[in-house]
Amino acid sequence: MDNFKFRTEVAVNRENTNLDYNSTILMLGSCFTTEIGAIMNDYRFNVLVNPFGTLYNPASILNSLKRLSSCTMFVEEDVIHTNPTNASAEKKYASFCHHSSFARLSAEEFLINANNHLAQAHSWLERTDTIIITLGTAWVFIENATGQIVSNCHKRLAKEFTRKLLSVEETYCALSTIAGMFPDKKIIFTVSPIRHFKDGAHGNQISKSTLLMGVEKTVQEHGWCSYFPSYEIMIDELRDYRFYAEDMVHPSPLAVKYIFEKFKNSHISETAFKQMEMNLRLTRAENHIQK
Repeated sequence: MDNFKFRTEVAVNRENTNLDYNSTILMLGSCFTTEIGAIMNDYRFNVLVNPFGTLYNPASILNSLKRLSSCTMFVEEDVIHTNPTNASAEKKYASFCHHSSFARLSAEEFLINANNHLAQAHSWLERTDTIIITLGTAWVFIENATGQIVSNCHKRLAKEFTRKLLSVEETYCALSTIAGMFPDKKIIFTVSPIRHFKDGAHGNQISKSTLLMGVEKTVQEHGWCSYFPSYEIMIDELRDYRFYAEDMVHPSPLAVKYIFEKFKNSHISETAFKQMEMNLRLTRAENHIQK
């Protein structure tokens, strides 16, 4: 019986990234980025997570990095009303570049907050040595009036947008452009293990496969880029439903921690492990005092 294996273990090679407490890290992407970023924050790494809020597709992530790099401030013309058709809903102001968490009760308040985050994130990007990007889906929404891909529709009218699945080539072009923008930084791509079932199981696989093919070509052509198999760990190694949350779509907290441990052992320098444990104890102690 000792020779039998009852689960598939995804092999993750030790990368040359070697993140430590001298690293400055920018994380962008889906809500899985937020979960992993929260763990990195608990360990007190120098990390900035999603300065525009959650981003799901490669094109929106590229557009966000372009704006971060140029530090092009948001202006009044960028501001839109959220949820305009629901009379009982509180009207808020946001932009098509931001997650709904950035929405505010006035345009002025939104612009002040958005531009403060932008300026801080621009400064952070200039110091960043490692960018971690989590891709959620290859589906995008295009605003019909401008032809621009939006990061969030903010519950506006469906007729304002056209939904489209990016091709492998379009995905590669977006990711390759990102790689070309930052040849002086290490870029780690991963595909979110969160399943997008709006288009069914097959549609989810088509979307994830598109992302995987785009990433593979990008990594092959740009030596400063690498791939971490979050998606594969989830569906192959943690395939049991006990590793999913109640919605059977998102990974459970245990699964997130397991995937992070794989990331730690492949991308974080072993010299940082002791400091990580010390920092985590400090974080837990502070959280306990605050409660």
